[in-house]
Amino acid sequence: MVDSDSPTTPEAGTAPGRDFVRDIVQADLESGRVAAVVTRFPPEPNGYLHIGHAKSICLNFGIAQEFGGRCHLRFDDTNPVKEEQEFIDSIRQDVRWLGFDWGEHLYYASDYFETLYQWAGHLIRAGLAYVDDTPPEEMRAMRGTLTEAGSNSPQRDRGVADNLELFRRMRAGEFPNGACVLRAKIDMAAGNMNLRDPVLYRILHTAHPRTGTDWCIYPTYDYAHGQSDAIEAITHSICTLEFEDHRPLYDWFIAHLPVPARPRQYEFARLNITYTVLSKRILTTLVRDGHVSGWDDPRMPTLAGQRRRGVPAAALRAFVGRVGVARAASVVDLAMYEHAIREVLNVTAPRRMAVLRPLKLVIENWEEGRIESLEAVNSPENPAAGIRPVNFGREIHIERDDFMEHAPSRFHRLSPGREVRLRYAYFVTCRSVVKDAQGEVVELRCTYDPATRGGDAPDGRKVRGTLHWVAACDAVPAEIRAYNTLFARPDPGAGGDIMADLNPNSLEVLTGCLVEPALAALPVGEVVQFERQGYFCADPDSTPAALVFNRTVVLRDSWAKVQASTKD
Repeated sequence: MVDSDSPTTPEAGTAPGRDFVRDIVQADLESGRVAAVVTRFPPEPNGYLHIGHAKSICLNFGIAQEFGGRCHLRFDDTNPVKEEQEFIDSIRQDVRWLGFDWGEHLYYASDYFETLYQWAGHLIRAGLAYVDDTPPEEMRAMRGTLTEAGSNSPQRDRGVADNLELFRRMRAGEFPNGACVLRAKIDMAAGNMNLRDPVLYRILHTAHPRTGTDWCIYPTYDYAHGQSDAIEAITHSICTLEFEDHRPLYDWFIAHLPVPARPRQYEFARLNITYTVLSKRILTTLVRDGHVSGWDDPRMPTLAGQRRRGVPAAALRAFVGRVGVARAASVVDLAMYEHAIREVLNVTAPRRMAVLRPLKLVIENWEEGRIESLEAVNSPENPAAGIRPVNFGREIHIERDDFMEHAPSRFHRLSPGREVRLRYAYFVTCRSVVKDAQGEVVELRCTYDPATRGGDAPDGRKVRGTLHWVAACDAVPAEIRAYNTLFARPDPGAGGDIMADLNPNSLEVLTGCLVEPALAALPVGEVVQFERQGYFCADPDSTPAALVFNRTVVLRDSWAKVQASTKD
């Protein structure tokens, strides 16, 4: 479903708040350190974006909008072994779906490969970089540990001319993968491991999605990232806290290279949600090993998966707006995310009736063949949505869970001798049940009160239950995919084996469901509320001849109850 709402449109929970990043930006503008704000969202195209990325997207694009600046979309495409055009296309689609537009400011780190190569030569000539052919395992051992200093490579003091020639030969493709690397010459005794002569270039004889076979050496992320920021004149390089230890290296490169601008890096806490994994490595494993159907599986926290599940972009923006931006790491309750989804869908999703586990109900005092058209409300939250006609006849289907043969007093739905209201229709009373050979109830025999058309009794009598239904005369069969959390525990992997925490009941496929005939024309991705059931959207697998609906979220809202209780 394409969400066309502008992200600057006021939404619940998304009004720009004050946080430390916005305070920094405001102070930089007021002091004159920057004349205009330029941010960037710099994904690596080696997988699909997830909900955590949405926080960064909304922060970077949001700050640019709030302060009258601009935000770049830049692909940090420095590792062709893992990068694919599919991921580039999906990222562009996801950012647009969230409601943001980079305009003419779409860039790639690969745009700067020649400049980065020349700047690496600048470091070599300044005696600040060298080619090292130490075997990788030995090189790792020589880096030391968190408590012990590293040791210098035997090649660390090689002459400038030799290093320039070796680096030229690396680019020319004269060496195989892993034969040597280019390293910065910083400090092998530094307390920060990132400063212990980090690798700037490695040899990868792999075609690049954009540059093809023009290059066989590729810059590392740490080297390319900050310099790309500088080339684009980024003023505020905003990233998550795992890059905090990389900031001294980011600053070292900026200080020692002839960059045209001097961006600054700022870190914020990444998003963590209960029952959810936002590690790209683990998400890749889930896809590769077949635990899910693909990157857009509705159980996945990817933006593609959430979109296919029916989550509106406005809800995701509202959610990350509520979470806010802070330095301290925390875990957000999944119920808070689901609450944001319900808030949006409650006012945007039209109502329809669907029976997921049908039970036949026959109204004995209704004439054979008589079909009556009733009026059903499309949205109680939006009177302008109007009404729709629904057919009603002698045979209908109700939800199996709405009947109990031997019901306790607290059961407010249908049972023998009990009267209930059929939504938009009549009061009915169960008179008898029909069972199959195994003793299972397969049909209810009822009577209706003609005076209760529309759902109210003229004598003022009340009933304790209202049931949804579909008419047998025109109900359409459908498959329902009921999604639950992909992981069974709130902190997946805390026990040591994250795959052992996969929820075996994360997907329940219901066949033989019955829905209103109007749902046969529901466009893919559009969301409706199945009354008393939850919110559902038409899946891309759905066809007019074989309808398929994904459950977006149930109606129960535990987060709203928690919030209400804290205010009492």
